[in-house]
Amino acid sequence: MASRYLIEFIDAALFCTSPFGLSYTDPDQKLLVREHLLSLFQDFPSLISSFDTFIHNDGTTVNLLNATGDLQISPSTPAVPITIWLHENYPKLAPIVFVSSNSTYRIQNDHPFVDPSGATTSPYLQSWSHPRSNLSGLVHNLINLFSLIHPFSISSYPSVSSHPSVFSKMEAMDRLSYYLHSDMAAMKAAIEEELEGLSSLQSEMIKRVDMASSLVMALEHEESSLKRRVMQLREQADVLTNWLRVNDHHHHHHHQVNVLGDDDEMEDPFEVVDEKSKLVLDCFAADCALEDVFYELDKAVEQGAVSFEMYIKQVRALAREQFFHRVKAENLRGEMKFISI
Repeated sequence: MASRYLIEFIDAALFCTSPFGLSYTDPDQKLLVREHLLSLFQDFPSLISSFDTFIHNDGTTVNLLNATGDLQISPSTPAVPITIWLHENYPKLAPIVFVSSNSTYRIQNDHPFVDPSGATTSPYLQSWSHPRSNLSGLVHNLINLFSLIHPFSISSYPSVSSHPSVFSKMEAMDRLSYYLHSDMAAMKAAIEEELEGLSSLQSEMIKRVDMASSLVMALEHEESSLKRRVMQLREQADVLTNWLRVNDHHHHHHHQVNVLGDDDEMEDPFEVVDEKSKLVLDCFAADCALEDVFYELDKAVEQGAVSFEMYIKQVRALAREQFFHRVKAENLRGEMKFISI
């Protein structure tokens, strides 16, 4: 039986207007609250009653009674401190339950019935219905739940020593909730592991895409360079063809000459009339040869066959040589009083 002090406290809190000012207004409601609290304290003497201001999620403040104390789940596990707030519309609405943590014991993560703030839910609370539901039944249900998985420790699956048919409907719902939570936790861990593997695969694929994109860009650059070189060679071939048409009096004859024919006849269109003309032609040939060397050096740098430092050194030397050939050709042309070949 509840102590006389608790009975007097509950009566004073419910039926005196001062100094408590509780939010229970209906006389019939107050009688039910008194009856349920006294029954609770009789079944669980470790709990005591008090009152305080409670703030709902919407910011509403009310003065409510609560039952607080420790629930001993088993001799081998730590007691669970709980606070049960009686809603201002109790018993039509379910009470509000919190589990308190401390510096020694912390609420474990991913608990199926207790969130990190300590707010507690259960099938009993979710299916609360007066007069079937009451405070004593709620605490019995909490003890059953916490025996399945303790708020302060990781518990293994409960051993089922009896046939499921001997369980009550509520106990079966509690166990089903626990098993569903455990299965969901295992599925979540497997999905997270799979997502981590897919994330690593995605990173690897991104790297390969970047490498492929770089290779495609390099090939496109190579294609553009080759196209430009082809255009340059075509332009040079057109210039050479036009020059041959103007200067070769035997053009038609030489088109009929076999590749294995007389080399002297093939060289006829390039014969010069004097020594200075030969020097100009030699300078032009050397200039074109150096252009080809520049092109090959560019290719070698792009392919990594030649270092950039060696490339610069060679280009400087060859550019100086090309400059001398061009200056020499221009001086010879000035002396011969004509501009181009």
